[in-house]
Parts: sequence; structure tokens; C-alpha cells
Amino acid sequence: MDKIYGNLICASLFTGAYDVNRNEILPNDDFRIIEKWCQSIQALGLKGLVFHNHFTEKTLSSANPDFIQFIRVDFEGPLSANAFRYLVYADFLKKHYTQIKNIFFTDIADVEVVKNPFEDSFYTENPMSIFCGDEEETLDNPWMKAHSTHLRNQIPDFTSYEQANSHQQLLNCGIIGGKISHILPLMQQLSYIHRTYTITNQTPYTLDMGAFNYVMRTAFENQIKHGPPVNTRFKSYESARTDCWFRHK
Repeated sequence: MDKIYGNLICASLFTGAYDVNRNEILPNDDFRIIEKWCQSIQALGLKGLVFHNHFTEKTLSSANPDFIQFIRVDFEGPLSANAFRYLVYADFLKKHYTQIKNIFFTDIADVEVVKNPFEDSFYTENPMSIFCGDEEETLDNPWMKAHSTHLRNQIPDFTSYEQANSHQQLLNCGIIGGKISHILPLMQQLSYIHRTYTITNQTPYTLDMGAFNYVMRTAFENQIKHGPPVNTRFKSYESARTDCWFRHK
């Protein structure tokens, strides 16, 4: 792997375990899952980094190494891939803190990079911000209530956070980024929650959205920037839209 430096867009694909969001076990060595993500980064001349556990060297050669690098990670339970990635991200950022300036972490199978976020005025004019995706729902919706049951039962102030933020727009952890000085402490807090609380989760939910909204609203509320120009409307499949940095489904 080449030296890590500057601005990065990262994602992960850990296979071999049941994916509750897709209701399937993803194949271990299928480049098609990440192809659009890789192509979108390459088209913009950006640097991408993929954490994975099963790609072969032959499959990795499908990506242009001038733009996309890969780091192999051992992935085993009990955490889901959705939660486990935050432990990987926190460790990675701590190790490479002095080499990275700005960074985004995104989902990989359903996110494409449309514009270079690091050169956009909305990014450069908001250096203290953490940029993330969002959804049309508010935090107070049936899916999030069910999703967050385990965290609500484990974290002492989780219920009060939900009550105080019930009207807030739901943030989506499929897009997270900003200066590394802000993103490292965010990833460390998410890693702590998943190592401490999510690890005993017995519900069918991954808890990544619950943990992310909780940490953002309780620890980084004044730094949040979401919606255009960060992301298109979630699950609206706005394929012709070019005014946002990321297209999320």
C-alpha cells in the first residue's frame, strides 16, 4: 500500500456474515459491489481507500491503484460489519493522524461521489463542521425506535436524548466527513459505543444509525452540516443530479 496522505474518501466491505440490511450474505470476491464507488472516485481524480476482508489480488487489480488503495482486515463477530467498521476507522485515523487532512467515510454499495467535496466552497468555508448524510424522516419514527432499543436499554441518557431530539431530521451514517481533527474523536466515540454496548446486542438491528445519531446530537450538535450540497435525497435515486457531493441511492 502506498503512503496515506492528504484528502481521502474511505469505505469498507466486510463479507462472509449475514447482511441484515440486504437480507443476504454478500459474496466474498465480487468487485461489482464496489465498482461504481471506485469509478466515481477515479473520474474525479480523488484518492479512495477500501477496507475489506475477502478480495483476492486478482479482483483488486480491477481498480486503478493510482486512485484506489485497499487494506485487508480480519473480520469476525460478534459485531456486524456495520458496527465493526467504526473500530477499524478509529484505529486507522489514530495511526495516520498526521498524514491526513480531510476525510470522508461512506457506504460503498449504494454511494457514488458526484463532486469533489474538498474543493467546494461549502466545505472550505465551514472548517469546523462535520458533514453527513440525512433522510426525509425525523428521529422519532418507528424504524429508529425499534433500531435503538438495545442502546436505549444500555446507555443511561439515551431516552432523554431521543425525547430532546425527536423533531430533528434523521442523520444518515452512510456519509461522514470533515477535517481529521473532528472526525477522529467522532470515530473514537462510535467505536467506544460499539465495543461497549453494541457487542451484546441480540436484536436484529445493526445499531450503527442509532449510535451515530446519538453521538452527533449529544456531542457534535453545533458542528452538523447535512443535506445539499453534501448529499442527494436518500433513496430518491436522483441519478441526474450533479449539485451534491455524494449520491446516496
